[in-house]
Amino acid sequence: MTRRIDVVWPDARPFDERSGRPIRLLAVSDAPDPALEQAVNREGIGSIDGIVGCGDLDEGWLNFLGDAFHAPVVFVRGNHDRGGAWRHGQKMAPLALPSGHTDRLAGVAIGGLAWPGVDDAGNGRHPWLAWRDALGLAWRIVVARAGRRGEPVLVISHAPPEGVGDVATDPYHRGFGAYRWLLERLRPPLWLHGHTTTASVNELRIDEASTSVINVTGSVLVELRPPVTRPMRSGPL
Repeated sequence: MTRRIDVVWPDARPFDERSGRPIRLLAVSDAPDPALEQAVNREGIGSIDGIVGCGDLDEGWLNFLGDAFHAPVVFVRGNHDRGGAWRHGQKMAPLALPSGHTDRLAGVAIGGLAWPGVDDAGNGRHPWLAWRDALGLAWRIVVARAGRRGEPVLVISHAPPEGVGDVATDPYHRGFGAYRWLLERLRPPLWLHGHTTTASVNELRIDEASTSVINVTGSVLVELRPPVTRPMRSGPL
């Protein structure tokens, strides 16, 4: 079953030509949602502006969703996205967003953080690689914000930030400290992640300062709504 969340996006520019309509993103991760295989369920969701993948999903499933909803796809790789076609360098369609890099979807800037060192032998936790990716993404976001007058960025990652939606007692499913640093320094309006099983946490949405951190394991319909603008008052003050 597809969960639904609303988030106010603080930048009005992506909505300029949408007549106030929200930007609708289908976020998916880790476990294919069988309900989305049925056309009637997809029709119930309605039109989608983009598909966002947070890892550990077969590229065929992402292709299916993109085709079924007639929407572009942006995704990062998870810790299980290795071997097979990944190992042989086969070109995927769509291509995964390199870790620490950015893309755009429906006019919104997207920053991606794949599982650090996903192609390395052993596929263990590599906190130092998480720092490399987080610092690279921070640099690109700062440059982008300078060029686009403080544009906010939606961050997608496979693993969550440390202490925000992770499982502290499970070393492999503990979030990365580098991601927590990135969250606290850049304060993106929205951070989407997977990796953490829904049964292992009490909350799937955590509001941390000005950031909403969402576990999208399965599927989540994310509606970004334009900021509320107050009408100008007329007459004497």
